[in-house]
Amino acid sequence: MIAVFKNFMEWIDARLPVTETYEKHLSKYYAPKNFNFWYYFGILGFIVLINQLMTGIWLTMSYNPTGEGAFASVEYIMRDVEFGWLLRYMHSTGASAFFVVVYLHMFRGLLYGSYQKPRELIWILGMLIYVALMAEGFFGYLLPWGNMSFWGAQVIVSLAGAIPFVGEDLAIWIRGDFNMSGVTLNRFFALHVVLVPLVLLVLVVLHILALHEVGSNNPDGVDIKKNVDEVGKPLDAIPFHPHYTIGHDLPAIVVFLFIFCAVMFFYPDGGGYLIEHPNYEPADPLKTPDLIAPVWYYTPFYSMLRAATFPLFGLDAKFWGLVVMAGAIALPFVLPWLDKSPVRSIRYKGTPSKVFLALFVISFFILGYLGTVHPTPVKTMISQICTATYFAYFLLMPWYTKVEATKPVPERLTMR
Repeated sequence: MIAVFKNFMEWIDARLPVTETYEKHLSKYYAPKNFNFWYYFGILGFIVLINQLMTGIWLTMSYNPTGEGAFASVEYIMRDVEFGWLLRYMHSTGASAFFVVVYLHMFRGLLYGSYQKPRELIWILGMLIYVALMAEGFFGYLLPWGNMSFWGAQVIVSLAGAIPFVGEDLAIWIRGDFNMSGVTLNRFFALHVVLVPLVLLVLVVLHILALHEVGSNNPDGVDIKKNVDEVGKPLDAIPFHPHYTIGHDLPAIVVFLFIFCAVMFFYPDGGGYLIEHPNYEPADPLKTPDLIAPVWYYTPFYSMLRAATFPLFGLDAKFWGLVVMAGAIALPFVLPWLDKSPVRSIRYKGTPSKVFLALFVISFFILGYLGTVHPTPVKTMISQICTATYFAYFLLMPWYTKVEATKPVPERLTMR
């Protein structure tokens, strides 16, 4: 039997490099041996991606992407399709879980300088994944055709109208109509289930290939390729499989799935944060929700949008809010060239880097909260301060990373 399998694999490998690919990316891919808690979230993101793709396929089998039938089809899935409620909650909970693990994965990159040379392309591909994920979430947000979905999409799409000269035409082009309608729903459905998932999958593959080409970073930010044995194997590395796949990632996946299922079964709407209460009502262009706000994972940028309250250079505040929001998403793309520090990891950076990173995280959380509540003069002022702090983290980075005193980086990995 073993001989038959060996002959079969030799036949396959002569035509498709399965064994070579397995060895390069798993059994002979050497990863630093001091991965810690922050290195769980890459594989967890992959797990959630699979969940979203699989549940999305099954949901489309019963979904009706029309203005007349969308909301009713979601109700049909929840009430009449066998285990339809489970598929819907797996998908809606998975959307929030996706952003949780992606945000934590990105934070780890900031924490340990995983964007620095030679990993600039990995970071850029990761940011493109994040932008594609935001687009995927936005297009999918409209599909339940609930009242908050309708009005939230209406507000976001209308932002295009603030762009000088082409704004109104651009908004009509995005909607496919003069107002949000079944035409808009249908095209968002096509983008959500076909185009963006394809782009997302390609970007994920490229992200992994780029990572495995230059090697993984580690909490110390030490280049493990500088210390190798006589056959070229890094002294501070271990094969990714089975050491990390079984001993490191599998327990994390099990714990994550327990938490995921607890939320999905006992708290699927998240108190209105995962599924907003107005989304239990069908879309009604004559009934505006008391507070129009996006899902929680967009609220930091929504707060930045609302923080721009004054016109400038003859352009209204709405346009500058759009500029601020777009800039907040675009600025991290150039992070590899903003950081002038001679060290990667926050462990060995100076106090300014640690303070600015802490302020950045705190501001992001505050902006996220402020995006879920009604604006007031005081809250608007706080959001403006937090927005300025967010931008200061990036724009001042070339200065504070260059002048700060850093600690000496060890030659070999530390196991902490």
